[in-house]
Amino acid sequence: MAVKLEKLALPSVPEIESLDPSALVCLAKEWRERLEYYQGLLFRANKARFGSSSERSPKTPPTTQSKVDDDAEPLVPAPRCDTTKQLSERYPNAPIQIETIGFAEPPCCPQCGKGMQDSGMTEDSEYLTTAPKEYIIVRQKRQKHRCGKCHSSIVTAPSPARIVPGGSYSDEMIIDATLSKFCDLIPMERYCQMAARRGLLGLPPHSLIVGTIKFASFLASVHQRIKKYTLATEVLLADETPHQMLEGDAKKRWYLWGFSSQKSCFFECHDTRSGDVSTAVLLESVCEFLLTDVYSGYGKSIRIANEIRVQKNLKVIMPAYCNAHSRRKFKDRDSAELCQDAEWMVERYKDIYKLNKEAKDQPSEVVQKKRSEMRPIFEAMRQEAQEKIGKYSSKSQMATAYNYFLENYEGLTRFLDNCLIPIDNNHSERILRSHVVGRKTWYGTHSKRSAETAAVHFSIVESCKMIGVNPREFYMDAVRRNHTKLGPLTPWEYKQQQTSDTC
Repeated sequence: MAVKLEKLALPSVPEIESLDPSALVCLAKEWRERLEYYQGLLFRANKARFGSSSERSPKTPPTTQSKVDDDAEPLVPAPRCDTTKQLSERYPNAPIQIETIGFAEPPCCPQCGKGMQDSGMTEDSEYLTTAPKEYIIVRQKRQKHRCGKCHSSIVTAPSPARIVPGGSYSDEMIIDATLSKFCDLIPMERYCQMAARRGLLGLPPHSLIVGTIKFASFLASVHQRIKKYTLATEVLLADETPHQMLEGDAKKRWYLWGFSSQKSCFFECHDTRSGDVSTAVLLESVCEFLLTDVYSGYGKSIRIANEIRVQKNLKVIMPAYCNAHSRRKFKDRDSAELCQDAEWMVERYKDIYKLNKEAKDQPSEVVQKKRSEMRPIFEAMRQEAQEKIGKYSSKSQMATAYNYFLENYEGLTRFLDNCLIPIDNNHSERILRSHVVGRKTWYGTHSKRSAETAAVHFSIVESCKMIGVNPREFYMDAVRRNHTKLGPLTPWEYKQQQTSDTC
């Protein structure tokens, strides 16, 4: 964390002695506030560098002074695969290979010593194995027909449609390399090293990267349909994260913007964090709520979009804010004296999130009932913040946390009135996680086209993962539909089609 500190000028002893008592009190208060401010900066810098990235509260054993609910259900670990079942029952989609093991010569009876005969019975057992990936060169021979009468023409059989016509890689190879990078987060250099260990030496990473770029252009219509499908939702979620442009542009620091609904998401890569990006998206959207963190760029976008909507007599966009960010402010306390008040707010958030967990995947009536139980908790938190904020210096972290909660209270509690609005923006942060983890290995992109490629493939892959669709199966289907001139599908439409075919 780079912090620019101002140069502090300490007053001399004669200057201090010349001050009257009231001025000394003001000076002491000012220096106390500065000390708390810089202590907070030091705490957050140390936490960012050395602290845990998890926001989970540590589990403490109950003490004699703490209340223990005897009726509470014990925590049950997540269910694991049933190891009592046969492998074929545990993995029904895996192919089965029958291997029969016999005797080289019929055995003799251990009792009488005579030769034994085949009983027709077998003792069956199963084990799991794997077949190593193979790289095969396909030599394509296209027939040529000639005219036996005039001998003036030769007609060659048309080549099957491919992502890169005449290229060195098949569709399956391009899909495998693309998903290895944008789904499994394997850098292309490492992909080529893995291929070398399988016997394919000298596979050039750059040509595979070019293949992913051409593949992104091939799937541009899918990306556009996902974007259109996402912008048609009532509640839109948004977030952004830095993206490094290694070369190809004067600006090195770009941003990957993510916009999502509960069923799909899309990304755009831009050289700015300006609100102009989200403004352009909101002007295309029909959403009525935008869930974000409290970044001023989104506020500017909502204001501009609403001015245009009022002119067209359309519903305006209402901002909703992320409660995880608010809770995080109280978790980042910078001294021991703040523990009690901060912990009180964190405990109230625990109660709220517990109710939110109980409402997960429930009908809207249950969700609304649980959220109505949250409202008194929020009101108690607001009252607590209003009463306690005066205790702290305006530059302390606790005052900052209280101010954040009070100033954004309306947006933080907007989800209580609409079941479609999530309690926080963690959904947006999760879909950006793959890009954040990936950039630690491939560092950035080398051109604007590569940045656009990342946006296209992350949009498709994360939309698939969001609704439980296998990205590899979707990519294969999208390529097939494109080759056969069928219309592209979004991952959600693909899932619906697969469900209907199964039924």
